[in-house]
Formats: sequence, structure tokens, C-alpha cells
Amino acid sequence: MLIHPQFDPVAIHLGPLQIHWYGLMYLLAFTFVLVLGRYRIRTQPWTGWSKRELDDALFYGVLGTILGGRIGYVLFYKFSDYLHAPLDIFKIWQGGMSFHGGLLGVLIAMALFARHTRKRWLAVTDFIAPLVPLGLGAGRIGNFINGELWGRVTDVPWAMVFPFASAGSALRHPSQLYEVFLEGILLFAILWIFSSKPRPIGAVSAMFLIWYGLFRFLVEYTRAPDDFLGLLGLGLSMGQWLSLPMLIIGVFMLRWAYRLRDAGARA
Repeated sequence: MLIHPQFDPVAIHLGPLQIHWYGLMYLLAFTFVLVLGRYRIRTQPWTGWSKRELDDALFYGVLGTILGGRIGYVLFYKFSDYLHAPLDIFKIWQGGMSFHGGLLGVLIAMALFARHTRKRWLAVTDFIAPLVPLGLGAGRIGNFINGELWGRVTDVPWAMVFPFASAGSALRHPSQLYEVFLEGILLFAILWIFSSKPRPIGAVSAMFLIWYGLFRFLVEYTRAPDDFLGLLGLGLSMGQWLSLPMLIIGVFMLRWAYRLRDAGARA
């Protein structure tokens, strides 16, 4: 039987200043974007990006991630709770970020960046998409350290006890670690290999939507269900409802990208 280590959520104590693991994981995520982005600029000149543009896009992306992720979490998952304690919305260090909200925030931020730099929006998202998954994995490590978003009760050999009040003493899926592998490592490998050659505009972004949507939909079967949905969930979690449109849009978008390329080749 495995037991969650119950990490101290504060990584570094500097007198009254506390640096939380969750914040460090976000810092690591943005570092991944910067390092991998510069590598792509150096080794894939067809992208047409400069280091200055990457730095600017990262600034836009940080704002989109934090604002969108927090607003999405409040609206999608804990609206009634925050309605009664609105000041808790600003306690980001306690966790509580929605990927889907963060994705919408980043898409809006990249649209603003594209307008500012006169780049095509999908060209921007194609460049950014392969840089994101390792950061997503880092965020899930932050969830694991915080002891949040644990999985459903199970009897698999690697089941873990999360000794927190609301989790009880039941053996559960360490679903955060599944997501580290699927949404972080495996998604990164797929997108990095796919984007290593020039692709039709929108294709890399479509692959991100397809594979993230699929991985998230599947892993939600191991995460603790969203009780607040009740019968309205129709047996699906909020994460699954939010991931389905990603998967569907991604499939149509990938077909559109290649049809557009083929039409251009015949013209």
C-alpha cells in the first residue's frame, strides 16, 4: 500500500515570505516554454520566429494562463464556493487552476499577440503548442504535491492513500501522476516529433486539441467524480465535457488544414 507523503506545500520559507511548490511548478512550466522555444527557433528556421518574439509571446501567455486558469476554475468547478468567499479567488497559491480556462486564456492572449506582431493566429498557436505539454506535466506534479485532485477508489497494486479529511483512508488512483505521463510526457513526445517538420498551418494546433482532449477524457475515468454535476453530468465529469469539444474541433481542424494545403498545391 502506498501513502501520499503529505508534502509541505511551502517549498521555501524566507521569514514571512513563503514560496509554494505550486508556484515553482508554474515557474518551471514557463521555463520549459522559453528553453524549448529557443531550441525550435535555432533548429527550425522555417518557423520564422525570433527570440524577442518568443519572449513577448511568453509574457502574453503567462497572463493568459494565470487569469484564464483561475477564472475557469472559479466558473467551471467552484462557483458557489467562491460566491460565498470571493476573496479566496485571489489565493492562487492554494491551488485551483482549470486547464480549460487556461487554454481559453492563452488562445485569447495569442490572438492579441498575433495582432500585435501581424502573425497569423494559427501560426502562433502551431509554434507554441509543442512547448506546452511539459509545463502541463509540471502543473500536475504541483497537484500531487498539494495532495489535490486525487483519483477514484480502486484496488490496483499501485493504489495510494491520500490521508486528507475529504479523501478518507480509501485506496485511490494517483491520477495526478497518470496526467503527468499522458498530458505531459507522452503529449510532448507526439507534438515534438510531429512539429519537427513543416506542417500545414493549423495542423500542430489540431494535434494538440485531439491528443490532449483524448488523454484528458480517458484519465477522467480515474479521477474522483464531480459530485456537483449530479444527473446533469450524464455520467461524465466536467473535465470530460470540456475535453469533448477539443477532440471534435481538433479532428475537423486537422482535416481542414490538410485539405487547405492540398487545395493550394493544386491551384
